[in-house]
Amino acid sequence: MAEWDEEVDLLVAGTGAAAMSAAIAAADDGLEVLVVEGSPEWGGSTAMSGGGCWLPGHPGMKEIGVEDSEEKVLTYLDACVGTPEEVGPASSLERRHAFVRTAPTVHTWLEGHGLVWKTAKKYPDYYPDLPGGIAGGRTVEPAPFDVKDLGDWYGHARETLPPGLPLFAGDTYLLARAWSTPSGFVGGATLVFRALGGLATGKRLTGLGMSLAARLMYIAKFEQHTEVRLESPVVDLVIEDGVCLGAVVGGPGGERRIRTRVGVHLGAGGFDHNAAWRAEYQGLDQEQSSGNPANTGGAIEVAMRHGADVALMDDAWWGPSVAPSSKSGPIFIVSERSMPFSMVVDQEGSRYVDESTSYVDFGHAMIERGLERTNHSWMVLDVRHRRRYLNNPFLMGTKHLYEEGVAVKADTLEELAEKMGVDKPTFKRTIQRFNAFARSGVDEDFGRGKDAYDQYYGDPTHGPNPNLGEIAKGPFVAVKIVLGDLGTKGGLLTDEHARVLDTEGAVIAGLYAAGNCSASVVGRTYPGAGSTLGPALVFGYLAGRHAAARAAELAVEGAVDRAVGEPAEHGSGA
Repeated sequence: MAEWDEEVDLLVAGTGAAAMSAAIAAADDGLEVLVVEGSPEWGGSTAMSGGGCWLPGHPGMKEIGVEDSEEKVLTYLDACVGTPEEVGPASSLERRHAFVRTAPTVHTWLEGHGLVWKTAKKYPDYYPDLPGGIAGGRTVEPAPFDVKDLGDWYGHARETLPPGLPLFAGDTYLLARAWSTPSGFVGGATLVFRALGGLATGKRLTGLGMSLAARLMYIAKFEQHTEVRLESPVVDLVIEDGVCLGAVVGGPGGERRIRTRVGVHLGAGGFDHNAAWRAEYQGLDQEQSSGNPANTGGAIEVAMRHGADVALMDDAWWGPSVAPSSKSGPIFIVSERSMPFSMVVDQEGSRYVDESTSYVDFGHAMIERGLERTNHSWMVLDVRHRRRYLNNPFLMGTKHLYEEGVAVKADTLEELAEKMGVDKPTFKRTIQRFNAFARSGVDEDFGRGKDAYDQYYGDPTHGPNPNLGEIAKGPFVAVKIVLGDLGTKGGLLTDEHARVLDTEGAVIAGLYAAGNCSASVVGRTYPGAGSTLGPALVFGYLAGRHAAARAAELAVEGAVDRAVGEPAEHGSGA
């Protein structure tokens, strides 16, 4: 065997929630941890996210008067995700129990490290009417973080939110109607005062997922003094007899062989921008992902090369996106399609989904409809929608959208249908039927506005249904919608300790994975806001704790071996 260049207890790949959670948990127990990040920027998909974490049963729920229990959460997971037998081993009963049991612990653990949580008491589960579902409280968000605490290191962050804008994810649905509803105005004003307060105290506050990524980085690098190396991808693993002994890590100075006394944790994201894999596993001619551009599946591929199993590779955190333009890539949309005076039709001119449903369900509806990414839909807007609500695709101007065909505009619906290229009689019937639903307040076809999740992004001042408004006043606009995603959700198959399993179902000792690098515990759906980050934090934590326990076990075994005069074998044990 070639010589090792260096040695640590635990090597962690990635700098998002899953990776940093593992690194912090392991360092808490005294392990020597090295974090390596393949890209020049740290923060991963976490830094690009809304920052919400689905941590059911967390202590903050009692503070807002909401009761939760492990039994209730497991009932809900069965109802919305499906049973473990239906979903497969990624969502095994053991993994579900581990997630539900550990989520409150992780909430309290990170609080102990200085992370201040805000409970999103109004943000409902995505299926609040299912058994075990609730109308708000299971999602938490990190408080704004002062990036001055990171010094020059912040200059290497995957920044997507400029400092000085301390947003909570809960602000966004209010900002969408900041000038059209009293609660929206109050929400906008609150954000302004929060930002001014930060400036007045000399802070550079950031929010959303960047706040979470920054806080985790601060804990690991500045409080625990864990070394973090950028531009250092894991290019290979060293695995012998089913035991991970270390890894080969690239870098500006060339490859280095790093021996690990305990193991390697892979938290380096999914394969969002690996066009070949997305064609192979998902049958896509092109990807329109809003995920981290550095996510190309390298860590997954390295583990697969050594016999690791994968699951859910055909799935992603799907959602509708406005088609790319010369000024931006695909723009993921949420509130825009939920507000009144809007609807979505396919190229025939027919509706096919509750426009206000969760983005993952919307994406699955697009797939079931046979809509490839090159076969777009249209989001049709009445002029009242344009005047009353914030529409993210229009923030960079509209001229280029019309010039490039991403949007079309017309004074009449007949003219709009012609510009959209849809069947005029079908489109006319769709409009008439939709407008009748808007007047009655009941969507008889798809149930838009039927539950608390739909209504969360609606207009509470509009009736009889906060999500339905007639498409009747021009000029009308139609925006081209394609199947997008926030990242892939398939990856390495792991057990309840976040240990990677091989294709025979056996544990690869010393190899861990969490986050989008692993197959999701919530299967093919999305139980609530933060169903990516919540499990990422939990299984990263479980990996770090298990690695620490393994270190203690190996130390005991080594002492016994030395006592009887036998050489200790690295990697024995769990």
